[in-house]
Amino acid sequence: MASRADIAPSYLAVRDRLHDYFDRTAHRQWVDLTSDAPVSRIRATVRAGRDEMRATLLSWLPQDMNGLRLLDAGCGTGALAVEAARRGAEVVGVDLSPGLVAIARARAPAALAGRLRFEAGDMLVGDFGSFDHVVAMDSLIHYPLADIARALAALAERTRASILFTFAPRTPLLAAMHAVGRLFPRSDRSPMIAPVGKERILRALARHPGWRTARTRLVARGFYTSQALEWVRG
Repeated sequence: MASRADIAPSYLAVRDRLHDYFDRTAHRQWVDLTSDAPVSRIRATVRAGRDEMRATLLSWLPQDMNGLRLLDAGCGTGALAVEAARRGAEVVGVDLSPGLVAIARARAPAALAGRLRFEAGDMLVGDFGSFDHVVAMDSLIHYPLADIARALAALAERTRASILFTFAPRTPLLAAMHAVGRLFPRSDRSPMIAPVGKERILRALARHPGWRTARTRLVARGFYTSQALEWVRG
């Protein structure tokens, strides 16, 4: 399991900026985005894209998860974690933002209290134990490839079956949207995303014996573009 000393300074620098953004700058906007509250048209496309991506990742997990443990790495306000717990999984949701974790705890159904736990912290650090499945939805998209590869390797050390994660694909359309996005009000901006070529991701993952890439899917809805990838043991 990674300790702070094992984590690259570049990862720590990005992580600290994300903490400030999600827990201070845009806390209210993300609470609204992850609810049914009215949002701007820009954020409505992001909400629709995130809903589609969450549904995709959940469709790659077993329908019956009784007896399985899942780590929701970068859980935000907890929507995916709740759905996995409803399938019977024991779920640990971890997020950098204590404020979003507090919302996740408040929204969690009381009936799931015995198998759903939310913690504020780094998904790579902490004594959370091992898991059958790990999901990192849009929690690695702000990091360069080297840090993504190191993070996935650290998560693989304590994962028995699969890691489902998303990355920002390097496409001309996404680059254009990022450029246009700088013209929008700060309240509609997210932290800088680090696009990565799909082939570079695949080459990095191929260096890990005992693991193979499986399904992948691109979700593009307005100002939301993210690609899901399934990495499985065996």
